[in-house]
Amino acid sequence: MDVDFALTAFLTGWLAATVRLAGPLLLAALGELFAERAGVLNIGIEGVMLLGALVAWWAAWSTGSLWLGMLGGMAAGLTAGGFLGFMYVTAQASQVVVGVIFNIFALGLASYAYRLILGGASGAQTAVMFSVLPIPVLSEIPFLGPILFRHTPLVYLTALAAAVAWFVLRRTAFGLNLRAVGENPRAADTAGLDVTAYRYAGVLISCVAAGAAGAYLVLAQVGQFRETVVSGQGFIALAIVIFGRWDPLRATIAALIFGAADALQLTLQIFTSGVPPQLLLALPYLVTILAMSGLIGKADQPESLMVPYSRE
Repeated sequence: MDVDFALTAFLTGWLAATVRLAGPLLLAALGELFAERAGVLNIGIEGVMLLGALVAWWAAWSTGSLWLGMLGGMAAGLTAGGFLGFMYVTAQASQVVVGVIFNIFALGLASYAYRLILGGASGAQTAVMFSVLPIPVLSEIPFLGPILFRHTPLVYLTALAAAVAWFVLRRTAFGLNLRAVGENPRAADTAGLDVTAYRYAGVLISCVAAGAAGAYLVLAQVGQFRETVVSGQGFIALAIVIFGRWDPLRATIAALIFGAADALQLTLQIFTSGVPPQLLLALPYLVTILAMSGLIGKADQPESLMVPYSRE
């Protein structure tokens, strides 16, 4: 009986943490899907997530409003998206180089701005955080209730965002046109589509989602800002897009896999497992390397991904 109870407690804790930790990864990956479907590889989402986390923390910390914090993170993403969109689409600079440099710049800017905001204050400043919002009746279902229906509102909104992203990309004219631009911009242009506008739209959606994901980390998971709050999750989101074969529903499953790997090391530490936590902590990054290497999902990537386009 004790063994069954311990096993149930372990599985419940692990799977609930999986859903919770997969949230910001999925949110950033859903946004990146729009950019890559339009033909733009936005490596800068790591830096955008960090800036979104900083602004969200500052807004929530100074006003006490969680939703102003979320809006602040999204606004930071929108601002960064305007710059990155110009560099990727208008200037047609190398998307890889611009993204990497932007991530370095964002780290320096966030670090400086954080110290400037704190002034002479000492110690970490905690912002308000979203509380768990159990769904009536469903949250009381044995085993499944705690796993799926006892989370913060951001988890439920992220799940809704995945369904909306699938619908937009698969069932709307905007999604069809965006995909056409990413597959064959020349043919799309000939058909009367504004390739530049659609690529800007993809980048902006990507950055707004990344800013929201950064806000998610601060307002629902950590409660504080620190320079390491993102800690490579932007790159994991890039891998999720590849692992999910550029499809929102498959990306959702991929995000849960990455979240499970991350949650496993946390849960095993709680249950005093003999497995070194450092080994388990490396699992998401190992899967990231495999996905980013192109071994997973390579055949389904948009044909004109990372290919600049200019009207002749």
